[in-house]
Amino acid sequence: MSRFLNSTIGRKYAMAASAMFLLIFLMIHLAVNTLSVFSESAFNGASYFMGYNWAVQYIMQPILMFAVCFHFIMGFVLELKNNKARPVKYAVNGSPSNSSWMSRNMIYSGLVILIFLAVHFYDFWLHEMQYKYIPGTGDAENTTRFWEELHLKFADLWRMILYVVAFILLGLHLAHGFQSSFVSLGMRHPKYTPFIKALGNWYSVLIPAGFIFIAVYHFLTQ
Repeated sequence: MSRFLNSTIGRKYAMAASAMFLLIFLMIHLAVNTLSVFSESAFNGASYFMGYNWAVQYIMQPILMFAVCFHFIMGFVLELKNNKARPVKYAVNGSPSNSSWMSRNMIYSGLVILIFLAVHFYDFWLHEMQYKYIPGTGDAENTTRFWEELHLKFADLWRMILYVVAFILLGLHLAHGFQSSFVSLGMRHPKYTPFIKALGNWYSVLIPAGFIFIAVYHFLTQ
């Protein structure tokens, strides 16, 4: 395994695999959060299940946290390896006709997204851990608190703007990363590549737009 991860191909394959997992997680996360717009009770029920189901908490959550850390660390490692292998960038590689701006700056959008994730974890995950595991912090049997907690988080204009900007950058990141993940996993074929590219374009727009809609909705309905 260490020999596999020490190779360039191995690192790219592992990063692509973690990206696939995160792409699936984003769809699930958006589906649950979208309930907060249409049904307060449905969102509370789904959130309670996600927050207290043992399989989600003790199997999926650790896997998710590992995937997030692994994906970003591997991304920075690959960037450093690439810069070390080619300390002088060729002019042709910086040409927009050969690569998109986002493909040349994935490391920077990834860094901003990582900072946003730290804020997001502080807003929701850390609060949830305190509520559930620190005695006297909250009532663990309260199954109707989730919608109100989410709603009140977006009472501040600055937080809503932060989330909107972060999701725009996430969309730009996904626009390149979605297709790149399939390519790294060897899923490149003249018959399927156009479909994967089109699917990636739609995914990179619809997923961030959905999260932006939720943030703006809760801000405007305070």
